[in-house]
Amino acid sequence: MANVVAARKFGGMISYNPHDWRSHLLDIRGSMLPEIMGRVALCVGWSVLVTAAHELLPPWIHGFSLSVPSTVHTLIGTALGLLLVFRTNSSYDKFWEGRKLWGGMVNECRNLARQATTLLTAAPELQRELILWTASFPYAAMSALRGAKALAPSSKDLPQADVGAVLAAQHMPLAVAQRISRAAVTARNRQVISDQMLMLFDQNVNLLIDYIGACERIHKTPIPFAYMVHLRRALILYCFTLPFVLVEPLHWWTVGGTLLVAFVFFGIEEIGVEIEDPFGFDENDLPLERFCQTIEGNLLAVMDPAEPKPWPTSGNGDEQN
Repeated sequence: MANVVAARKFGGMISYNPHDWRSHLLDIRGSMLPEIMGRVALCVGWSVLVTAAHELLPPWIHGFSLSVPSTVHTLIGTALGLLLVFRTNSSYDKFWEGRKLWGGMVNECRNLARQATTLLTAAPELQRELILWTASFPYAAMSALRGAKALAPSSKDLPQADVGAVLAAQHMPLAVAQRISRAAVTARNRQVISDQMLMLFDQNVNLLIDYIGACERIHKTPIPFAYMVHLRRALILYCFTLPFVLVEPLHWWTVGGTLLVAFVFFGIEEIGVEIEDPFGFDENDLPLERFCQTIEGNLLAVMDPAEPKPWPTSGNGDEQN
């Protein structure tokens, strides 16, 4: 039974130097351009038709002037800008909350490993089991958020019957947490640790469950449907009526003006869509697989400090927490 992360290529946060404009200014990957290209092209094509009709056909053919005053469009544009800012800010709040939750998960896994190595020295087999299950918790959390079934590579050293039961569980993170608690309770029953020490382990496990629950709340709660639909309808109406406002003062430059406005507005909206659920495979999502590898490497190193463990590198400091 497979117990490693699926072979599918994971997405994740793109590393870049914020001080260097030249290295990423023309990048396509992660820039939202592929996602919005079709919508922008439709707006530009429509602006070409409107401009051609205005410039090349005499007014008596289309029966009325294609140019309209800009007053109403300006007012709508102001409201639309505020809506886009609110949309993006709401999405970034979810992105940043997700990052903080995974940082907390990193810390609690390290706390569990620290407690195990200091409090369970009299029961090395339980110490090893608790640390290995703790190393698998972030993998189980990542799999639950991504609709997969996988545990840490180091889970091969755990009882395979338990590994199979966890992989078949309805909620994998909860099943892993149960086994962490079971190892701590077994240590208490053997009088390796006291009731007070057991409570320390239980507090850390409770926090892990709280973190994955909060991540699931973010994952399963998109922006309200009515807000999303109204914003997109307003965007379409604004961008497709823009050529009628620009055609009189700009003439053929209307095509370029429409291109710029559509690119900016559709891009902002698409950024909000991509980052509102930061646990997926998109280029701007959180690098969960790197977080999992970091936790596993830390815990295996604590469990066996004599054996050097590889440290995952990313180039942007995300390996810490």
